[in-house]
Amino acid sequence: MSVKAKYQPVLSLGEQLGVKDGNVTEEGGVIKIKGEANTPYEKDLLWDKIKEIGGENPSDIKANITVADDSVYHRHVVKSGESLSKIAKHYYGDAMKYKQIFEANTNILSNPDVIHPDQVLVIPNA
Repeated sequence: MSVKAKYQPVLSLGEQLGVKDGNVTEEGGVIKIKGEANTPYEKDLLWDKIKEIGGENPSDIKANITVADDSVYHRHVVKSGESLSKIAKHYYGDAMKYKQIFEANTNILSNPDVIHPDQVLVIPNA
């Protein structure tokens, strides 16, 4: 299996996330990936996928992933049935951090218990 084939799930995720300026080369059994993710959250997703495939310190991949907007951790589009605590659990692993999300979105939210599908919420850096 080629190194590129091994890391194809990372490349596919990059396409799915819309990574810009993507460039992939392979030489000497090492794949080199370059690109710009939209947010730090998307960069983290790519690194998590790399580590899932290659382990904590893979020697067969070099990735240079920059971020277009690091003023926020992510921008989340609310789906039906979601709550701020569920969203906080997803991004931070702690449902009680819903307060941080609420505070970052008081321009569009007046009550932390009321959010609506298709609202775009700022997920602040933790």
